[in-house]
Amino acid sequence: MSTAAGAKSTETLAFAALVAGAAMIACAPILVRLSDTSPGASAFWRVALSAPALALWARMEPGARRAAPVSWTPLVLAGLCFAGDLAAWHVSILYTSVANATLEANFAPVFVTAGAWLLWRERPSALFVGALGLTALGAALLIAPNFALGGRTLAGDALGVLTAVFYAGYMLALKSATSGASTARIMAVSTAVAAAALLPYALATAEVFRAQDARGWMVLAALALVPQIGGQSLIAFGFARLPASLSAVSLLLQPLLAAFYAWLLLGEAMSGMQMAGAAIVLAGIHLARRGR
Repeated sequence: MSTAAGAKSTETLAFAALVAGAAMIACAPILVRLSDTSPGASAFWRVALSAPALALWARMEPGARRAAPVSWTPLVLAGLCFAGDLAAWHVSILYTSVANATLEANFAPVFVTAGAWLLWRERPSALFVGALGLTALGAALLIAPNFALGGRTLAGDALGVLTAVFYAGYMLALKSATSGASTARIMAVSTAVAAAALLPYALATAEVFRAQDARGWMVLAALALVPQIGGQSLIAFGFARLPASLSAVSLLLQPLLAAFYAWLLLGEAMSGMQMAGAAIVLAGIHLARRGR
């Protein structure tokens, strides 16, 4: 096989992994809805059940014993931010619609660029500023119907945006980690830290901490296996082998697929205004990534 053909084959495999990863991560809000535990508990079990498998992966990775030392501080911060991300998002999923919660969580690139500007003086481009305005317009259309409902539903939208803030912190912390850390090691450490941080939160807030029957444990196991281990790993594989512009497809696919799953499995429909807002939000996020 020629070098060009080999590169094309690798790119095709990476893109397939990216699409599959987005499809798997999009299952997360559906599984949260199906769980018979409280949202804080389902967030804890998602990372607690996946942590041993990720630790084994990191240990078995070729060259793991000779791996360069890593900077633990950013990895611990990444784990704490990921814990905050899951804690906010799992409640958001139950309070507002799956589509809203997922789209709002994907505002993260906007906050990443804002954080990079504040922390490292990486000045955003004019395209990013325009994309920010577009995203804000889409968010207003997406959330507008919930202003009339207020209370729990509107709180769910606010928690969806808070999810994006935490996830942006997660990505900024990882950017500060040493380049010698492998994907397996990063995921293993950050997931273990997130599990440790979420345990006291789950115990303090959960009305139902443990699954009530075999079906409940199967849902929690699926939450750990499908979006956390499978989805995140496939996305990481694709990101490492594709240009950033092509990798952005996962960001656009995930909320669309989550909304489709919610309509198909939960009967959640979006109004015309919300669909227009969703389209504008996705366009704004896409432009924000290009304009960084």
